[in-house]
Amino acid sequence: MSHPTRRLFTRRTLGRKTAAVLTAAGLFTAGLGLSAPAHAAEGQLRIAQQFGIVYLLLNVAQEQKLIEKHGKAAGVDIQVDFLKLSGGSAVNDALLSGNIDIAGAGVGPLFTLWDRTKGKQNVKGVASLGNFPYYLVSNNPAVKTIADFTDKDRIALPAVGVSVQSRVLQLASAKLWGEKEYNRLDKLQVAVPHPDATAAIIKGGTEINAHFGNPPFQDQALAGNPNAHIVLKSYDVLGGPASATVLYATEKFRAESPKTYKAFVDALDEAAKFVTAHPEKAADIYLKVSGGNTDRKLLLSIIQNPEVQFKIKPENTLGLGQFLHRVGAIKNQPSALKDYFFDDALTAGGN
Repeated sequence: MSHPTRRLFTRRTLGRKTAAVLTAAGLFTAGLGLSAPAHAAEGQLRIAQQFGIVYLLLNVAQEQKLIEKHGKAAGVDIQVDFLKLSGGSAVNDALLSGNIDIAGAGVGPLFTLWDRTKGKQNVKGVASLGNFPYYLVSNNPAVKTIADFTDKDRIALPAVGVSVQSRVLQLASAKLWGEKEYNRLDKLQVAVPHPDATAAIIKGGTEINAHFGNPPFQDQALAGNPNAHIVLKSYDVLGGPASATVLYATEKFRAESPKTYKAFVDALDEAAKFVTAHPEKAADIYLKVSGGNTDRKLLLSIIQNPEVQFKIKPENTLGLGQFLHRVGAIKNQPSALKDYFFDDALTAGGN
């Protein structure tokens, strides 16, 4: 099969002519008019998100122009661009290159970048996008647990060894085989965007017979192939509900654009309250903004799933970071949320 990660992903939204084209390696294609400024000016906000309903709070903020609303209340006109990328590696490259201001990815990529930039750009978390259970789904009947994977199996996920899915799988491997074997299943992983991986699971007959995804893709796979079944749940590995997908930024952006930064966090908090209070309206917004063909009934069932909580305060993230330090995946050891998240009132008290 052709490798899906070699495809280009583009998106331009909200006004300014922004041509954001990234390859699977996360590098911006030259000559397309997207410069990398030294820093973003107050009133400019470029947000990178990926695929799935885990980005619903951003969808609501975009559709209802909540960031602009809170910006005006603070006396600043904010011009917002939403860019759609695939994989934590691409998102991290975009943030470090100065082409985005807010990065949306798994908590795994956050820990990687926090560790790499500590004492330099000082990348830290801004907010959670909520708690969602992530499922490792396989259409191979022989695979009941992760112990059943063989060299013939291929596990699709957003980014090998970096994405939160990959990190959760490493933690599960460490619990099963010991921490020295934490990366035992890395060799079976391939970086594939969620839509393509889901199509492969539903269709069957490709080298990809497992996908560690997120909603709604995992739910579509389970509904679309009778052989598809859950092999692993992230909540079981992490010990309960956890903020798998988060937003993060550089210390420089937060310091130089304080009004824009606060307007963004306030808008996100308002979006979380809106989704909780109006799940059906939120489902319609997701369908409109994402442009996908997700079944509305399925979408609503995900939003109203008791295991899903829409909140911006991070939850149950520290343990994964400490595990990554123990196995040498990151050099710096996080001891509290304030180490890798900015200290803001709306996210204080998280863990």
